Formats: sequence, structure tokens, C-alpha cells
Amino acid sequence: QVQLVESGGGLVQAGGSLRLSCAASGRTFSRYVMGWFRQVPGKEREFVATISTSGGSTSSADSVKGRFTISRDNAKNMVYLQMDSLKPEDTAVYYCAAAGRFTVYSASYDYWGQGTQVTVSS
Repeated sequence: QVQLVESGGGLVQAGGSLRLSCAASGRTFSRYVMGWFRQVPGKEREFVATISTSGGSTSSADSVKGRFTISRDNAKNMVYLQMDSLKPEDTAVYYCAAAGRFTVYSASYDYWGQGTQVTVSS
């Protein structure tokens, strides 16, 4: 089992940057594909980015390509989301999640963090 705790959210102006972190417990972290998702009230959870177990493969949503970068440090049991050129439409609660396979579908992720709020002001 994996427990996930996100941090790094906050309020930032449009055009600014934030770095989200996700700390994972357990000795099997390196076996999991990690992903970031986001959700706004009244809408479905949306895929943001995912990274393979080794970190060698990544995938991101078209809406964040070129602006967000996912990375991981297996030695530290950490996954990160570097968010640059932030836009007001990026405002959401951001969730870290772990899956057994490389996928963009939230239903395939087995473990979830509690989320961290990101608010981008115009």
C-alpha cells in the first residue's frame, strides 16, 4: 500500500510558477507509475501528467504541454509537478496518484493523496 501527501499549492499570479511535491510512503514506490490530476468543483477529475516507474517516459495533457513538467526521485520517494506560465484556468485542486500501469485514466489509479489547492489569479 502507498500513502501519498501533496504539498506546494497556493495562490499565484497568472504567468507565475509553482512546484507541487508528493511524498509517498512505503518501500515499493519505484514500482508505481505516478500521476497528477486536477479537479474543479462540479467537474470531473482531469488528467494532468504521468510518469513511468523509472522516470524515462512521461505523458501530459495538451492543455499543460510545454508549461508543466512531471518528475520523480525514487531514492526520496517523491514525485513533482513543476508548473510554469500558470493561467487562471489552471486553478483547481491537484491530486497525486499511483497506478500499476502507465495510463492517463483516473479509474486505473489505485492510491490518491488528499489534494492541494492551486489558485491562479488574473
